[in-house]
Amino acid sequence: MTKQTDRFYLGRIFDSKKREVTLDPLMYDPDDLTTHAVCVGMTGSGKTGLCIDLLEEAALQGIPALMIDPKGDITNALLHFPELRPEDFLPWVNPDQARREDKTIEQAAADAASLWKNGLAKWDIGPERVQALQDAAHFAIYTPGSESGIPVNIMASFEAPKIPWDENREILVEKISGIAMGLLGLVGLDDLDPVRSKEHILVSNIFESSWSKGRDLDLSELILQIQNPPFEKLGVLAIENFFPEKERLELSILLNNILASPSFQSWIEGEPLDIESLLYAPDGRPRHSVFYIAHLSDAERMFFVTLLYSAVETWMRTQKGSTSLRALIYFDEIFGYLPPVKNPPSKIPMLRMLKQARAFGVGQVLVTQNPVDVDYKALSNAGTWFIGKLQTEQDKNRLLDGLEGAAPGLDRRTYDKLISTLDKRVFLLHNVHEDQPVLFHTRWAMNYLTGPLTRVQLPALNALAGADKGSTAKPASPARQRLAAPAVSGKRAGEDQTSSTRPNVPASVEEYYLPNNLSLLEAVDKAGISPPQDVKRQVIYKPVLLAQATVRFLKRNYNLDYDLVTSALISDPDRQGRIRWEDRLSDPIDLDALDRQAIPDSRFHELTAPLNDGAKLREFETDFQDWIYHSVTVSVRANEELEVFAGPQVLQGEFRRMCAETAEEGLELAREKANDAFDKKLDTIRDRLLREERELEEDQAEHSQRKLEEMGTHAENLISLLAGRQRRMTTSLTKRRMTTKAKADVKESLDMIEQYKKEIEDLEKERLEEIRDVEEKWQEILEEVTEIPITPYKKDIMVELFGVAWFPYYSYQDQGKEIELAAFTD
Repeated sequence: MTKQTDRFYLGRIFDSKKREVTLDPLMYDPDDLTTHAVCVGMTGSGKTGLCIDLLEEAALQGIPALMIDPKGDITNALLHFPELRPEDFLPWVNPDQARREDKTIEQAAADAASLWKNGLAKWDIGPERVQALQDAAHFAIYTPGSESGIPVNIMASFEAPKIPWDENREILVEKISGIAMGLLGLVGLDDLDPVRSKEHILVSNIFESSWSKGRDLDLSELILQIQNPPFEKLGVLAIENFFPEKERLELSILLNNILASPSFQSWIEGEPLDIESLLYAPDGRPRHSVFYIAHLSDAERMFFVTLLYSAVETWMRTQKGSTSLRALIYFDEIFGYLPPVKNPPSKIPMLRMLKQARAFGVGQVLVTQNPVDVDYKALSNAGTWFIGKLQTEQDKNRLLDGLEGAAPGLDRRTYDKLISTLDKRVFLLHNVHEDQPVLFHTRWAMNYLTGPLTRVQLPALNALAGADKGSTAKPASPARQRLAAPAVSGKRAGEDQTSSTRPNVPASVEEYYLPNNLSLLEAVDKAGISPPQDVKRQVIYKPVLLAQATVRFLKRNYNLDYDLVTSALISDPDRQGRIRWEDRLSDPIDLDALDRQAIPDSRFHELTAPLNDGAKLREFETDFQDWIYHSVTVSVRANEELEVFAGPQVLQGEFRRMCAETAEEGLELAREKANDAFDKKLDTIRDRLLREERELEEDQAEHSQRKLEEMGTHAENLISLLAGRQRRMTTSLTKRRMTTKAKADVKESLDMIEQYKKEIEDLEKERLEEIRDVEEKWQEILEEVTEIPITPYKKDIMVELFGVAWFPYYSYQDQGKEIELAAFTD
């Protein structure tokens, strides 16, 4: 099949009458995306596959893209494996799907590699094209508000733009409006009218006052200027009349809560929102930058999306006009960001982009499941519609309304009929640049579509794409070493850094007291130091992060019903990065052993970040569960031939005994079967031997009789000859023949008896060899023991303890320094 190299290969034409895919390719002009595209379809319609196809083609054409990924599906855009090896697919196979299909992860990876190889071949896509995709662009995943991917520094958006204020005032005022709406939305002030909202007007004027003078702004300075604005009037009204001081103080406190939150630190570190560098790498290649926002709250998502669109718009307006597609902005599910009724902060910049981006060669691709949740008047600006299977008649009618707005005079009945007959992966393409709509079946994606990926998997995904930001976290020490080692503080005696008042933990965060289960002498001995002499000691508590979950492994066909308790005690959790749980594991905590309250007269260390941040602790809890799901396994000992399985609760010796008993039963059955077979053969031969021995007796009697008869005949002939009588010689000859025959019968019986005895002897030898082989076979089966790793289901991970635990220490002074020894041991 010949494809036009300057067009997107998205699939093949679908014949609606024959209900089959033709060999005619569906080629799409990328420049048509300057009038934007909308992709709609219910879950399972194939939207993700189509959109990944489109992004793949954009990369191959050298077109950069910014992708907003609220669900984690578009992370699959980094999973391209030119060599299509099973080991490439192995880390990304969905373990739940593999379990549902009763496959090992290795089998699932091999099947995925085979499926992708065959699928690509069916659509005339060779490994060289997948390699070209891998080489075409720089791929990376960014995670605003987190260091799981490449973090994004949104504070760079507050810096004064590098373009002249006077010549670009209109553009910059629009950007300020977007920033103000996003920032106010982050503190719960959403659906604001920029003309009527006092908060929006004040914040926008503060930005304008700073930027017009070329001064950068940060959140701290913004909060101070809200309390004391750098101007006396807004419009013709004095500040105090327009926005009283008390109300300004309330607004500044709301914004200060953001700044004071430890979790906000992850918003001000990392890559700046520099659109030019996010679209193009220093080597000139385009970038495909995925902004993963699944981990953010709704308000944080809105904040970031608004900032991103505002940054794109500002960058766009500094570019020269273009009729060709310069860049793509892809938004995977716009529900809530462009609604038909409300006006969230994201809506205004998105609307402006839909109306004005065409002139600058910037195209948007907007995706949604439910057309009723989107402002169809806004979508009437889209020139391309990819329409998949819809869920309701209401969805279809709203979509047709939008299409009619985009293409007046459209034959609604024809489109209605076509949309109603769509199958999975079959889409109706309406393009205002073409005369007729067309049905097509999407091609096979070059990227591996494994489904949504979690935040835990993002570092490995960036590393796969060569976009790993590198680890800046300090290496973690094992939990037991961290918590049990003696601590010698650098403070002088009398410098108290503790309080008798316990700090309050964040609301909704659980709080625990670890027991003081070591005496001072035991703590000293455990630390390996000299015991103190007549010192005054005191119990102090330090806050640690305590995590404990019971993981149930239930697989009855493997004789597995086992509960594994996984615990971690962390004294210094990184407030921005991920915790390496595997380095912080401890022995399980007995729930009944936890203290109900602190020891009387004890003191407490300060509760510092991130242990004083409820949102961050909830994020850590999610990470703990994700880590267990992806990393914690138990091994089942298995002799699959014997169908004997044993989980960790069964000792090795017991498992061997179970195998031996089962093998002995199998061996006994095999022996009986072999003996039965040989007994049948032997019985047959013995029956023949008995019959032959009876025949021998009869033949011997016959032979003796014939010999007597022959001798009698000879005697009669001799007497007749002497008496001169004549007798016939034939009678004598007949008797001779009968005697000879009887003798031959005797010999034949003897030979047969000898043969049957030989056969019996051979069968007995063969029986012994067969039994020996059976015993060797069952001995080999007995030795065929393997271990099967079993991973848990998410529903079987039960977090029992998670929150701030107060860890007791003995504190005393020695030679002018304070010694702290762990008073708890697990």
